[in-house]
Amino acid sequence: MSDPKENRLDALLQENRLFPPPEEFRKHAVANDPEIYERARKNSEAFWEEEARKLDWFATWQKTLEWNAPWAKWFVGGKINIAYNCVDRHAASPRRNKAALVWEGEPGDSRIFTFGMLEREVNKFANVLKSLGIKKGDRVAIYMGMIPELPITMLACAKIGAVHGVIFGGFSAEALRERINDAQAKVLVTADGAWRRGAVVPLKASADDALAHTPTIQHVIVVERVAKLAPAAAAPMKSGRDIWWHDAVAGASDVCAAEPMDAEDMLFILYTSGTTGKPKGVVHTTAGYLVGASTTHRYIFDIKENDFYWCTADIGWITGHSYIVYGPLANGCTTLLYEGTPDFPDRGRFWSIVDKYGVNILYTAPTAIRTFMRWGTEWPQKYSLKSLRLLGTVGEPINPEAWMWYHVNIGKERCPIVDTWWQTENGMILITPLPGIVATKPGSATRPFPGIEAEVVDEKGNKVGPGAGGYLVITKPWPSMLRTVYGDPERYVQNYWSRYPGRYFTGDGCKIDEDGYFWLLGRVDDVMNVAGHRISTFEVESALVDHPFVAEAAVIGRSHEVKGQGISAFVTLKDTAQPSDKLKEELRQHVATKIGAIAKPDDIFFCGELPKTRSAKIMRRLLRDIAEGRVLGDVTTLADSGVIAKLKSQYQDEG
Repeated sequence: MSDPKENRLDALLQENRLFPPPEEFRKHAVANDPEIYERARKNSEAFWEEEARKLDWFATWQKTLEWNAPWAKWFVGGKINIAYNCVDRHAASPRRNKAALVWEGEPGDSRIFTFGMLEREVNKFANVLKSLGIKKGDRVAIYMGMIPELPITMLACAKIGAVHGVIFGGFSAEALRERINDAQAKVLVTADGAWRRGAVVPLKASADDALAHTPTIQHVIVVERVAKLAPAAAAPMKSGRDIWWHDAVAGASDVCAAEPMDAEDMLFILYTSGTTGKPKGVVHTTAGYLVGASTTHRYIFDIKENDFYWCTADIGWITGHSYIVYGPLANGCTTLLYEGTPDFPDRGRFWSIVDKYGVNILYTAPTAIRTFMRWGTEWPQKYSLKSLRLLGTVGEPINPEAWMWYHVNIGKERCPIVDTWWQTENGMILITPLPGIVATKPGSATRPFPGIEAEVVDEKGNKVGPGAGGYLVITKPWPSMLRTVYGDPERYVQNYWSRYPGRYFTGDGCKIDEDGYFWLLGRVDDVMNVAGHRISTFEVESALVDHPFVAEAAVIGRSHEVKGQGISAFVTLKDTAQPSDKLKEELRQHVATKIGAIAKPDDIFFCGELPKTRSAKIMRRLLRDIAEGRVLGDVTTLADSGVIAKLKSQYQDEG
């Protein structure tokens, strides 16, 4: 009989600090009744029905859920339009003159759109798309920086029933081409360029390279963003194909009726990385997606009528879709859109924006927080940050010490932190604290959102006990779940539903503690087998970041003739620390003290930067390639390809 420990993930890191909701926050929270969890558990469909009724429908649904695993249909028979719910209904209400979208450009320019103004702009561009022959079900590709025309295009597509596919503005021409062709898009909406740290990202030039081999594209609409300040960066317009945005909307009507959409009509395709290298076109549909995004946004971020809300993500990723555009606007919330980076023109840019607009709710990534830690406390200390009342994190598990730094230096120990777990495929946050109800622990996403049922299981699908690690699965369907992989339903079944039939396999490691709190441990393929112990890279990274000199760490497993796998750590130090052999040994002992000698790194390499994607996720796969002496895999999604070349040279010199 096999040892059950062979089928589970070792969970070694312990964290016992507890932060209850502040009493004043709890009293006025949108969700402050703990019974919400039990009500949703007893009848999740009734819970989601109640939330769905807060939206405006053209026709009510006949059935809440039709579930033939792994195929789901939500709000069957219902008719609804997302743009109508995000814009039109607010423009016809007392919110008409309320700020809907506030935009801050990197050079310092800004624009404000009230709900009434946003309605007119969306309608104009919807009519432009219709004049180009775009109709319900046609695909529109969007490739631009963080400018207002991006959400306007998304909403215009939703208004007329076209399917949008936002492609991150940092992607290469090759990546753009692949996604356009997979979706068979008819129109591309782009910009002449985008600003990044004072330089121009040549979007139109990249688009032109991609369009040399995209036979389905009939028209390209181009926003003029950089030409006036950087005329040398302008790319030529192709006669008969390319149209300037300002020319297209100049004569367009600002009246456009919303297309009644079936609840299960496709809303958008968003591409995410696949293990085979071919991106997966994740399909999200209309009603269930909006119910999930708007409900979670309202409860988790405790949205009040006068809140100024800022999610720092890029709309090229799912976080931007759900929590910059659709969730906030459906709730009638003022949402901020920022074009640039946190360090331009200096490292205080984020905090200057918080003070400038009086931001109340800030939702950002652990990678950004660890970068702020590295830069030191002097930057946030230059600003008051007194408007903040709630903080959030998204994108990956947050190390406990990064959580504490955020709590102390940004939240001033008064702001609850909502640590959120979810994926592109989920459409909405699935595991998170409700800030008026749940006491938080640094590094834990705490518990599933009401109506979400999750388990941690071993390799065979058996539930693991408290304190043990395993694999996170979702056991019941939820409204905003992906419906399929575009053009490849078999891949949808194989990737998400074949490992544990009837349960959604997230691909993430997880543990549950004695209080029932969930602790995400990173991707399953980021697990090391060290002398018979399955150890999460995240836990070793967290132990390293706990050291006062460490800003960021990436840990990988490499072949070891005795232990099976050894542990190599790539460490970025804070600006105040200097690398040395003595510090390496100190860090190895620190890990041993925090989580045990079995997790002590065999090698530690100090580096100036870690290889990250343009969405700021660390590419451990490339670090494994370096450590194993393999040819480097695909590097097209790297934010800076020079980082990996430096690391490879350093590893060969020191290894």
